[in-house]
Amino acid sequence: MNEIDEATWRHRFILMNLSRIGGTIMVLIGLLVWQSDKFVEGGSIVGFPIALIGLVASFGAPRWLARKWRTPPEQ
Repeated sequence: MNEIDEATWRHRFILMNLSRIGGTIMVLIGLLVWQSDKFVEGGSIVGFPIALIGLVASFGAPRWLARKWRTPPEQ
C-alpha cells in the first residue's frame, strides 16, 4: 500500500479548502458585477456566467480533487 506522509495530506486539505473559498469568492464577484453598480452602471449580465462558473467550481473542484487523489481499492 502506498503510504502518504502527513505533509501531503495537509497540503491536499489546504488545496481543497482554497478551491472552495476561491469558488465562493468568484460567486460573490459575479453577483456583484451582475446586480450592482460597482463595476458597470446598472449591472451587467456578464456577472451571471461568472457566478455560475464559481458555483460549479466551489462544489465541483473538491470532488474532482478527491476523486483524483483516491487510492485504488485493494484486491
